[in-house]
Amino acid sequence: MQRASTRDQRPTLVVLLGPTGVGKTALGVQLARQLGCSILSADSRQIYRELPIGTAAPTPEERAAVPHYFVGTHSVTERYSAASYEVDVLHLLEKLFSDHPIQLLSGGSMMYVDAVCRGIDEIPDVDPAIRAEVWHRYETGGLPPILSELEHLDPRYYATVDHHNYKRVLHGYEVCLSSGRPFSSFHTGQAKSRPFDIIKIGLTREREDLYARIDERVLQMISLGLEAEARAVYPYRHLNALNTVGYKELFAYFDGTIPLDEAIRLIQRNSRHYARKQLTWWKRDSEVHWYHPDAPNDLLRAIGHL
Repeated sequence: MQRASTRDQRPTLVVLLGPTGVGKTALGVQLARQLGCSILSADSRQIYRELPIGTAAPTPEERAAVPHYFVGTHSVTERYSAASYEVDVLHLLEKLFSDHPIQLLSGGSMMYVDAVCRGIDEIPDVDPAIRAEVWHRYETGGLPPILSELEHLDPRYYATVDHHNYKRVLHGYEVCLSSGRPFSSFHTGQAKSRPFDIIKIGLTREREDLYARIDERVLQMISLGLEAEARAVYPYRHLNALNTVGYKELFAYFDGTIPLDEAIRLIQRNSRHYARKQLTWWKRDSEVHWYHPDAPNDLLRAIGHL
């Protein structure tokens, strides 16, 4: 991407992305201080105030060093989505860009990053009565009959959705019923225009180094009190906000199905799997410029020339 001249330069959003455990938070604080800007978190779980340990949320010291947004602003009991995030971030950026022409968005949630950079397709709201009926059918009859109907209503979505991901199956099905249209018909795949330039910076490490960092971070979370944090939200385990690595495994331990050491091992393993998923997702994006987190000066120079 070529930068505009100083006189006509549009504001710029620097997007710092990368897999879990790569070092985005610490480097983001360093970059934001040097750029003189704020940080907008693009982590779909750091937004929940009850989960600071398990989401590796910025520390009080890091938040004092640089203004952070979308960290600890909601409760796990509140509904929040990538579409909501898109609206909230764009509204906030209008104000932030009026104070400083460069802002930093940092995080690892693929859908949240895409929501800001490309936009979310507008999906119609679901009739609450239809949603209640769909969930009742799922709880009493399971997924197979719903999948069978979904195949008839929207064969395109049926062919691509993970048949074991009941939340995505049910959402697509309830939109079909509520709108009278196939769920897939709302997926345009077209990027929305933005009134600012976007620079995507990806952070990566050698796989062995990244995995070792992930394993160590999980142990650090345990030492900081992740088990107690998970116990505090255990009554809300059915909520989507808690359908995430770190909590699902500890919930299984609380249920007595696995011992604690196995829960910790699974958190480490599933965190590594998630890191691979993140890298696979972003490696397909030709707009991402990749750097090692230990070279912040190279990264700053690159931002000035991209």
